[in-house]
Amino acid sequence: MNITVTVTSETATTAKLSINGKSYDCTIGRAGVTTTAQKTEGDGKTPLGTFPLRQLLYRADRVAKPDTQLPTQILTTQTTWCENPAHADYNKLITTSHPAATDRMTREDHVYDYVVVIGYNDSPVIPGKGSAIFMHLARPDFTPTAGCVGLKPADMLEVLKACSPITSIEIKLV
Repeated sequence: MNITVTVTSETATTAKLSINGKSYDCTIGRAGVTTTAQKTEGDGKTPLGTFPLRQLLYRADRVAKPDTQLPTQILTTQTTWCENPAHADYNKLITTSHPAATDRMTREDHVYDYVVVIGYNDSPVIPGKGSAIFMHLARPDFTPTAGCVGLKPADMLEVLKACSPITSIEIKLV
């Protein structure tokens, strides 16, 4: 089953995520959306296109393992993400002992309690074209993301039930 995120304008910061005939409100990048050709690191935009879902990362110290067919991995205090375009491990999951560790995955807030890694700019990785594009939990006030897709906790759990290793996400303007 595939996920569709429909965005009504290039500058919108909210959208509709649909799967299995159901729709959910979601947040997207603080600067709206952009094409993959124009996407750059730190631009605050959610990339348009169709991407595979790679895996689910979750905080087992805070939440239960959800019902999903996606490959899962538990986040630890050592889990981080490389957002340094100059490093060979750019846009990859790494540990805090790594010299290019930037995005700590065990945040104080609950945004990364469930994180689905979206396969954007990872095959191949192109330095500077954007990293750490996830589907994660929205902030309680539903403010925009840095370029990810954010869902309310109950909605995330419903969506995860429909996800498998062949699920993709399409982010598009309508």
